[in-house]
Amino acid sequence: MESYDENIYLPSVSVDAVIFSFQNGELKVLLREYRGGLKRYGLPGGFVGMREDIDAAAYRVVHEAVGVKGVPLFQFHTFGSMQRYHRETMAAFLYANNIPYTNEHWILKRFISVGYYALADFSKVTITPGHESESCDWYDVSQLPEMLWDHTDIVIKAIEALREDIDSKLLSVNLLPEYFTMGELQLLYESIMGKTYIRSGFQRKMLSLGILERVEKKSTGQAYRSPYLYRFMPKA
Repeated sequence: MESYDENIYLPSVSVDAVIFSFQNGELKVLLREYRGGLKRYGLPGGFVGMREDIDAAAYRVVHEAVGVKGVPLFQFHTFGSMQRYHRETMAAFLYANNIPYTNEHWILKRFISVGYYALADFSKVTITPGHESESCDWYDVSQLPEMLWDHTDIVIKAIEALREDIDSKLLSVNLLPEYFTMGELQLLYESIMGKTYIRSGFQRKMLSLGILERVEKKSTGQAYRSPYLYRFMPKA
């Protein structure tokens, strides 16, 4: 059981991680179902240690959730609305998980959360439910279950940030294999942006960015129909 000693963590500060992956042509997000019969889901998150940088706390949360270090991680927003303060829900969470508390417990007070989104290679991660979770799994971003607190809003805001950043963050994206076709890249874009692109226009746009390297043709048994494979150019 995770410690909730107020001498270990900063009061009123937390981090929430929106961990994205790309599977079967769909953008997914990692969610945990919390114990105690709450029947609601939430993002991987945690508190910030007294002697811990906030970025380090976010990397720790992501590493604990997916079992991989070095996952690209980007801070995108701070959530501090009074509407995210649900004392009764947190008290029910503590009770359901047999965590001792009093009415003055620091965890029942208002928290400001710093949001991060992460881009994880689905084939390389090993997801972990966490201490107070029944399960942990990938969910389609267009079909989110009922979520605790303001976590639905956090996911929506993370998608907006990812859409704004996608061209500049492509070199850091772990959502595709090392080698991919232009069609696979287009599917990724369409799943993130929530719209379709004309194939020829999309290809011109991507090649104009100067970040793709064409490597070889994908073997299909019919050379004239084989699509080219691409990879992102190494960082300078």
